[in-house]
Amino acid sequence: MTGGTGGTGVTAAVGEAPIRVLVCDDQVLIRTGLATIIDAQPDLEVAGECGDGQAAVGLAARLRPDVVVMDVRMPVLDGIEATRLLAGAGVPHPVKVLVVTTFNLDEYVYEALRAGASGFLLKDAPPDRLLHGIRTVATGAALLDPEVTRQLVGRYAARIRPADGGTPHGVPLTPRELEVLRLIADGLSNSEIAAALVISPETVKTFVSRILTKLDLRDRVQAVVYAYRQGLVT
Repeated sequence: MTGGTGGTGVTAAVGEAPIRVLVCDDQVLIRTGLATIIDAQPDLEVAGECGDGQAAVGLAARLRPDVVVMDVRMPVLDGIEATRLLAGAGVPHPVKVLVVTTFNLDEYVYEALRAGASGFLLKDAPPDRLLHGIRTVATGAALLDPEVTRQLVGRYAARIRPADGGTPHGVPLTPRELEVLRLIADGLSNSEIAAALVISPETVKTFVSRILTKLDLRDRVQAVVYAYRQGLVT
């Protein structure tokens, strides 16, 4: 990612603490570039930098950042295992992780999302996309790019779908909830789902909340992974 901050015009509210970000990438130039872009924003702050997953886990425990921007392929401990230790199931104080990767690492991205990442970006995404991603993840929302989701998650998850052709055996959802889940997995936003099903956005929010609760999922990212693993989408 190169270039300026893209003139986002975001300013931190008076008295509001900036979003603290830990940057983890083993390539010094990329790490420095990410940190420079982030630190130039009034509402963001680089809490620390490191070059491997083990260091990220240690620094996160000490610095308690709001978001960790995590590379996947790194020495000592890769980004997937580091993400699992920071945000995986059973972690008492999970940290939000935004994974950065490249298109040819679809399997790694899929595993990172299963490990607890809140979203992912491509390394060649423009700076404003990175900044938007950090802010989105920091609020507790998931970051999903529909096209990237279909190509990365869908391509890999297709290899591990049920052998029976994807019949949703044991999925504790109503037919309507299944319909909403499939649309989530297709990358549709709440407003787009509302338009497709001719229901209100508030009703969609209720359905999404029920789906996450019934399936014990944290966010939409995990819902997408679940849908592909269960063979609910093609």
